[in-house]
Amino acid sequence: MPDSLSHGFAAPAGAVGIGWRHPHYRELLERRPPLGFVEVHSENFFAEGGAALATLEQARAHYAVSLHGVGLSLGSVLGIDAWHLDQLERLVRRVEPVRVSDHASFGRGLFKGAVVHAADLLPIPFSRASLDVLCANVQQVQDRLKRRFMVENISSYVFCKPLPNDPPLAEPEFLSTLARRTGCSLLVDVNNIYVNALNAQLGGAEGDPVQHCLRWLDAIAPAEVAEIHLAGHCHVSDEHGDIVIDDHGSRVCPEVWRIYQHALARFGPVPTLIEWDTAIPALDVLLDEAAHAGALMPAGVTP
Repeated sequence: MPDSLSHGFAAPAGAVGIGWRHPHYRELLERRPPLGFVEVHSENFFAEGGAALATLEQARAHYAVSLHGVGLSLGSVLGIDAWHLDQLERLVRRVEPVRVSDHASFGRGLFKGAVVHAADLLPIPFSRASLDVLCANVQQVQDRLKRRFMVENISSYVFCKPLPNDPPLAEPEFLSTLARRTGCSLLVDVNNIYVNALNAQLGGAEGDPVQHCLRWLDAIAPAEVAEIHLAGHCHVSDEHGDIVIDDHGSRVCPEVWRIYQHALARFGPVPTLIEWDTAIPALDVLLDEAAHAGALMPAGVTP
């Protein structure tokens, strides 16, 4: 197998895909359902050779592939881990994905003088100082990959307060400024926006969470958005209180579908992904969710 696949597939406007996870590897390849693209977590395919990479290359022969990372730690003041970026570049050259992305978060930091990784998507403050760090790291990734990169908004459960002399920005302004300064694209996760709005309401914020999400979307320029994510979430109540978790473990709820329709009206037929990462159901459930997203695309667009 050559280092890079020369037969390319492009995901057109209006393409709808699913997150392709291990329980569905074989079935997807055997059935080959009509999908605009499949998306995988980049880090699962960093190994040189092996069954996982061979399986991804089989899928690449039939589908456009989007690489979605969870470990670049784009918001870390320590910068980008050189080994991680090396592996990502090698995978990009081999797979020739339609899009490559990661999150506006951090995971790497110093603890007792040693570099540690939290193995999580930790929130960053929406401040000018944090923006400078994020822009520098995103630019480094784009320069190395020689392509436009996508950055996703995250669901967060704690608030990172900026320093007193660095007043906070609204999240849409923060992300839009990132896109303008670096030329990157935004991956808008509609479910994440809604989860954060629900948790803000649980914390005492006033107003309708759905309306908050619509205003969030209206603050983003359409040209900045390259992909949309949809997923399910869950409500957790225990002795510590109530919280909404972005667990990617259920169907998209009606409120998120409503917000998604507004996103399509605002941004146009942006490629859309159905994510499902916990309690993974039968493949047909994901395909049904993808069909629903496709049915909401503007008239004349073929998912």
